[in-house]
Amino acid sequence: MTPNAGSAQASPSQTLSRGIRALEILAEAQQPLTIAELADAMGVHRSVAYRILRTLEDHSLLVRDDGGRVQPGPGLAVLARGVSRNLQSAALPELTQLANTLTMSAFVAVWDREECVTLVTVDPRHSGPAVVQHPGSRHPISAGAPGIAIQSAFTEQEWQSLAPGIPYRAEAAEARRRGFAASHDEVITGVSSLAVPLRVPGGRPAALAVVYIRAAQDPDEVAGALTEAARRIEAQLG
Repeated sequence: MTPNAGSAQASPSQTLSRGIRALEILAEAQQPLTIAELADAMGVHRSVAYRILRTLEDHSLLVRDDGGRVQPGPGLAVLARGVSRNLQSAALPELTQLANTLTMSAFVAVWDREECVTLVTVDPRHSGPAVVQHPGSRHPISAGAPGIAIQSAFTEQEWQSLAPGIPYRAEAAEARRRGFAASHDEVITGVSSLAVPLRVPGGRPAALAVVYIRAAQDPDEVAGALTEAARRIEAQLG
């Protein structure tokens, strides 16, 4: 008899995959989810989701509030600290300075297959409207300034060899010439971004970027600040 999707006989690799998917869903959710909501998002029976959540809860990777809703737990922060630790350490002071000087959210994004993933971010210290860029957030590398900047670190021929199947954007060639990438309305409607490539020895291609709703600053001046910060980060990384 073939086990169905909700069977307790799911293979260990399938169980692991479901657990990872549960964490991804919770990380992307704007608010805590009920077990039923999470099970629906995972496409599994509620009993299957419950068993997975119990295991994740035992490792503090998620927590439940008084109402039983589920959200990411402190264990994820412990794991996240070990991801590209040197890059995070080198980038954090520069991101803080950029965010507070430019009054924009500043972040580092890394290339992960067909996506850009936000590794670390700093929001400006002010009470005005701002775009929040959460660590772990993802968007296609084919959309937004960070993806353009990452591509611009390579020639079109190099990119086609490195990432066959992912088109090399015309904007990447322009960004390679200008030294920075710009986008508007590509990832979030009404939101703009500027980014420069960030070269990480032995690491994944990355970009240093800011995201904002509107800005009075000259884009060239913002790009200049990003470029200087990127060079300082690269110098620390060796």
